[in-house]
Amino acid sequence: MTSLKGKIAVVTGASRGVGKGIAVALGEKGCTVYVTGRTTGTGERTIDTTARQVSAAGGDGRAIRCDHGNDADIAAAFARIGREVDHIDYLVNNVYKIPDPPAWGGGFWDHPIQIWDDQVGIGLRAHYVASWHAAKLLFAAGPGAAIVNVSSPGGQSYHFSSSYGAGKAGLDRLTADMAIELKPKGVAAAVLYPGSVSTEFIRDAAQARGMDLSKSQTPLFVGRAAVALLTAKDLMARSGSIQWVEDLAREFDIVDEHGKRPPGYARRGEGQSRPA
Repeated sequence: MTSLKGKIAVVTGASRGVGKGIAVALGEKGCTVYVTGRTTGTGERTIDTTARQVSAAGGDGRAIRCDHGNDADIAAAFARIGREVDHIDYLVNNVYKIPDPPAWGGGFWDHPIQIWDDQVGIGLRAHYVASWHAAKLLFAAGPGAAIVNVSSPGGQSYHFSSSYGAGKAGLDRLTADMAIELKPKGVAAAVLYPGSVSTEFIRDAAQARGMDLSKSQTPLFVGRAAVALLTAKDLMARSGSIQWVEDLAREFDIVDEHGKRPPGYARRGEGQSRPA
């Protein structure tokens, strides 16, 4: 079993959903995990609760409030991290803003222009800004350090809205190009593609719409796949690629908290993991 004791990670947007799952999975391996997000307090969906769950899982959870739509907040978060530790081993860019109301269906003209800023400004630009601030701390960690950007099959086929697809496709391209620039530094960058995930948002929607989530991936399942990627012996060889959670689960024999491995995502003709 790979131990991440002494390793330091930052997971953005970790108050809930996939971010929380990745943070807790890192905690299971003993990692120190900085979790960022806007929501604080003792509620179920807050960064403080996630940090406690990371610690309860065996790691060291540390919450930092950060609005990733605000460059100054991102700068302040990484400045604080830099004062507390001298390096970062892993940056997981997960933060994302779901438009309110959600942009499910219809044409781009049916949605307010603001959804572009929600889905591309937060889901793409904020990843770039966080990576920029994290770079020197990643370089200080040396070979083995990595950035994982949480994307979606929406980068390759239509999901939800045109602005959603633009953000995800842009993130895939950004990661591939970051990998080229990071290679001389010995730092990897890869894209993680979850399938259908039973996040809190999706569970709320499922309850209202009578949706069946029995075959969905859980956030912790995605998190364990992310940890397998980050600790893979051939991590640098995977740099610049899209890594599907279902492929990682098969390769590394990953199951969720219920001892199950959900069925794979219907890829609509896509093949195995390939360059972004």
